Amino acid sequence: ELKVLTDQGHNISANDLIRHNMVVFSQGEGALKVLPQLVDFVPEARLNLVIYYLRHDSMQDAYELIKDLEPSTPQEYILKGVVNASVGQDMGSREHIKMAQQFFQLVGASASECDTIPGRQCMASCFFLLKQFEDVNIYLNSVKAYMYNDDDFNWNYGISLAQTGSFKQAEEALLLVQNEKYKAEYCYVSWLARCYISNGQPRNAWELYLKMDTSNESFNLLQLIANDCYRMGHFLYAAKAFDVLERLDPDPEYWEGKRGACVGVFQLVVAGKAHSEDLTSALAMVRNTSNPQVRII
Repeated sequence: ELKVLTDQGHNISANDLIRHNMVVFSQGEGALKVLPQLVDFVPEARLNLVIYYLRHDSMQDAYELIKDLEPSTPQEYILKGVVNASVGQDMGSREHIKMAQQFFQLVGASASECDTIPGRQCMASCFFLLKQFEDVNIYLNSVKAYMYNDDDFNWNYGISLAQTGSFKQAEEALLLVQNEKYKAEYCYVSWLARCYISNGQPRNAWELYLKMDTSNESFNLLQLIANDCYRMGHFLYAAKAFDVLERLDPDPEYWEGKRGACVGVFQLVVAGKAHSEDLTSALAMVRNTSNPQVRII
């Protein structure tokens, strides 16, 4: 279409609408050069600049641009909801979260949008912010067929499923996420670890920990693995996690966890439900403690 106009002698670089659309059609390329000049002339320019800021983690810029906009279309309500949710989570502001929830609800419950994909996503987002995950699952499940390759959808759906104990489906959804930045976030790693443990794959959860750099987050993941594995009866990996925790922090609770997990390994081996090599590993971990109970165990 642009070639036709150029061949007819039109100067397309001087046309505001075409310049705006070129940015949109090229995934935001050149957005900061073109869109700010058009914010007051092309109504969509403001919305698209907000979207650009959101995609580049410039929450405050997005908020400044949209805070005074009185929404009148579903797209404007949705965008105000997304910006308020992002800023609210970033700053820990209940007020922004509440505003986001209200914007999402207005769209999702409206007669014109309630049966559209964005409308259902809005209701899911509203319930997500309210922590009503059974309802989130109903709405996201209804649009799943259209969102199969969408990382944001799979992230939200996976975590919501896990929150309601549907760990098998949750694992499948989380493993569909492709974005490396998302996959590096502690929120993602910890929920995936919890799914693995609940689905009988503690080794996979342990490998998630081994890939992490040492930090508060890796310490938190160790605690999650130790306690979840213990609760699920995966005693070898519970013992491994408690063993590392005990070396990092001499809290007696970690020794008690390790002691219980090692005895759990022994019980599983005696019952024929674990390999004898597991017992060798457990013994090595028991010996790796200066507690006086070690000899008796």
